[in-house]
Amino acid sequence: MQYQEAWSYLDQLQFFKIKLGLDSMAAFLEGVHHPHQGLKFIHVAGTNGKGSVSVTLLALLSEAGYKVGLYTSPHLTSVRERFRINDRFISKDEFAEIATIVRDSLGERQITYFEFTTALALLWFAREKVDIVILEVGLGGRLDATNVITPLVSIITNVSMDHEAHLGTTLAQIAAEKAGIVKNRIPVVAGVATDVSLDVASRTCLEKEAPFYLLGRDFKAVRHGDGTWDYLGAGGRARNNLPLGMKGGHQFDNTAIALAALDLLRQQGFTITEEHIRSALTKVHWPGRLEYFCLDSSSGKTVACPADPLAAGDSNLRRYLLDGAHNPAGIVSLTQSLEADFVYRKLICVWASMADKDIGKTLTVIAPYCHRIIFTRPEAERSATAEKLREILPDSLKERSIAGASVAEALALAAEEAGPEDLICVAGSLYLVGAARKILLGDIVNEH
Repeated sequence: MQYQEAWSYLDQLQFFKIKLGLDSMAAFLEGVHHPHQGLKFIHVAGTNGKGSVSVTLLALLSEAGYKVGLYTSPHLTSVRERFRINDRFISKDEFAEIATIVRDSLGERQITYFEFTTALALLWFAREKVDIVILEVGLGGRLDATNVITPLVSIITNVSMDHEAHLGTTLAQIAAEKAGIVKNRIPVVAGVATDVSLDVASRTCLEKEAPFYLLGRDFKAVRHGDGTWDYLGAGGRARNNLPLGMKGGHQFDNTAIALAALDLLRQQGFTITEEHIRSALTKVHWPGRLEYFCLDSSSGKTVACPADPLAAGDSNLRRYLLDGAHNPAGIVSLTQSLEADFVYRKLICVWASMADKDIGKTLTVIAPYCHRIIFTRPEAERSATAEKLREILPDSLKERSIAGASVAEALALAAEEAGPEDLICVAGSLYLVGAARKILLGDIVNEH
């Protein structure tokens, strides 16, 4: 297959709905001689923060000179974003070649989109002989296609309500699915809260004899007023006055989780110096997650953001914040960051949601912050209509809302209403953030 043909073939697999279970993945891997068995892994599960922890680990290990594979999902603008080795995305030719191998190996069997991309990732990483793979869980953990591997370290970032149709309707049920990645005697690093999710995770680790390292108990992040922070690790290890490359208060905990996992890798022979750590933490970048940038509205080109936004004098300046938060816990983190990390005169929100999400618990949280809400609908079959979203707003906030028929129209309306002192926040759906980012900044894979 050529690249476009391979991508089209993969997109056809979207018609096979989410199917949790390991049988298809195990059968496929057996047919291609178990490429995963020669690889070392870090396995990352959790409701929120999986991507941030994963790209932080990628930066840390890459800085130390290791050849690091990274598999994440979903993508924002191109399927190739899901597959990285250090700072290189999989090429079109490599994608097409390995996708053809996967297709031909399947014969008459059918697998899902995510199973296909997971298989492609494992084959590519094995071919490239990477030193270690950071493998992000797609959905849940126990029955996720990635759970065919045995890692050096398992990570559970946190547990909150999301994907209830597939993972369960209680926090305990969802926590049990996430804890399904725990393997016998393999250490686990977790950022779960002190609720039933902690009970489930700690009990699972006890049953599996897996060492359990908990954020806030065994390691923690201590923030300073100047934006730096201290990492206090297990066994009294301390790293003081560390930088943080990503915005958002929750990123201190995510970075601490990555450093705790790194400490465990160091015990298994991976060498990362303190200089590597400090340098790497300034370079962590995760597109579409509290991603802040400024554009010149007349040229569409990126420009430096002003140090004092309220004193910005360029009338063509537009300030953007893209965030893929789409569940209640993610929206809380977004609003906390809007309060703590950003200064603006007016907040103009471009918003979309998937119809099967708990829209009421996300939209009603952020809506009071927005001086204007522009509802739109990205090209995704599960997207809620602007009319449905407006109905959810309290009557007192409905007058703040308008609709954009497309993402491009919604962004144009936002840019027209905003001034240089205002902030345009695009959130509510990763589909929306991906579509908006492509319009505003282009394809992510073309940036490398």
